[in-house]
Amino acid sequence: MQINVTRSSVAPIEEYIKEIEPLWESRWLTNMGVKHNELEEKLREYLSVKNISLFTNGHLALESVIAALGLSGEAITTPFTFASTTQAIVRCGLTPVFCDIKPGDFTIDPDKIEALITEKTSAIIPVHVYGNICDVEKIEKIAKKHNLKVIYDAAHAFGVRVGEKGAADFGDASMLSFHATKVFNTIEGGAVAYHDDSLTDKLRMQKNFGMETQDSYPEVAGNAKLDEFRAAMGLCNLRHVDAEIEKRGRAVKRYIERLDGIDGVKVWKPQIGVKPNYAYFPVLFDKDKFGKSRDKIAAELAENNIFARKYFYPITSELECYAGRFEVQPTPNAKHAAENILTLPLYADLTPDEVDMICDIILL
Repeated sequence: MQINVTRSSVAPIEEYIKEIEPLWESRWLTNMGVKHNELEEKLREYLSVKNISLFTNGHLALESVIAALGLSGEAITTPFTFASTTQAIVRCGLTPVFCDIKPGDFTIDPDKIEALITEKTSAIIPVHVYGNICDVEKIEKIAKKHNLKVIYDAAHAFGVRVGEKGAADFGDASMLSFHATKVFNTIEGGAVAYHDDSLTDKLRMQKNFGMETQDSYPEVAGNAKLDEFRAAMGLCNLRHVDAEIEKRGRAVKRYIERLDGIDGVKVWKPQIGVKPNYAYFPVLFDKDKFGKSRDKIAAELAENNIFARKYFYPITSELECYAGRFEVQPTPNAKHAAENILTLPLYADLTPDEVDMICDIILL
């Protein structure tokens, strides 16, 4: 038996076949068809956002909203994220300025943002990490004070709610990922949620070659449209996502029962006032107190066909593709987290017995 760090959730195959059956009659397979538009509307309602635009993946969604907002110069961001966040910033011609994280929830430290703002700063691009929500109130105050745009990388925050507000409703825009490994997936896919209605046409052009009409191309852009088959998968999975989140929560509860309170082990717990989505279960290991390093634990699990993930490692400011290109700001909290966190297997079908087996190996 092999246990991977995640396992994709999929609706029953009969449900998906029924969903895609009309496509054989319409032959409208892409280019913002019926399924695409239906999924946009259902996601807008589910996520409690004003506007949403679907994309072929979260990465291109982030690049597209950066372009649609006309950002340039520098963007303050976190190095404790997946490579995509920083790659999108750089590919759009901006310089990433790296801000350290809070050791408690691993999100960007708003108290360290203002010191990094220069006359070249145009945006703050924070990340909701593991479903932990950034300090959105402080970030909003800083952005308004300095007239900066805020784009949240909300790839980990699908369905998370802060009080009555959906996590994707913060900032000028939020990028969502619907990759196969996420809580909600369209196999591959993504979206941008946003407030300003004027972004609607700009985002549409960004994902459709810069086309305004068949004879007019006012923007330089690429192709990032979500096709009908993946939209259909999204419609199916959306019907089951609450039940899937509930199942993930049971596994998390068992992990916490087994690992919480052990010296040298810091487990993830939901933030106060936040409805979680149980996207990941990160554990921070202190080798001196626990007796085993993160890397040793990962190796022991792998020997037993259990594959956890060093997520995120390395911090993106240390990726070799950026060597010598930018000034790299010191981010000791982010580096410490990257070197000591292990995300344990977590998915809806993970059983309590499997969680116990994983914990037994860790605690051996």
